[in-house]
Amino acid sequence: MSDINDTSLTESRGNVFADLRVENPEEALAKAKLARAISVIITRRHLTQIQAAAVLGTDQPKVSSLMRGRLAGFSIDRLLRFLLALDRDVEILIKAKPPTRTRGRLDVVAVSRGRDAGKVSTPA
Repeated sequence: MSDINDTSLTESRGNVFADLRVENPEEALAKAKLARAISVIITRRHLTQIQAAAVLGTDQPKVSSLMRGRLAGFSIDRLLRFLLALDRDVEILIKAKPPTRTRGRLDVVAVSRGRDAGKVSTPA
């Protein structure tokens, strides 16, 4: 049996996927944020998975996977199309990186407006 004092913690660098050395961690985090926003909208609209599937133009098992965070079969493009099907505007903002960073980054920020919006953001 291990002692709780033997457990060490490492502070995250802000992207759990990078911390876990997942391939393409920025893309994985962006997909997770998009999926979370979609799940929040579906939940707040009280849609069943079958109803959500009809709105999204997919099948119920895919909605189940999406809601459970199993995103291997979903591209960012597909998740963006789901948001459009859920009557969301999607804006893509391209800007210069600050001089304090060595390279650009990909981020997803959902803006809460209305009853079923849902804020999905992480610190920079």
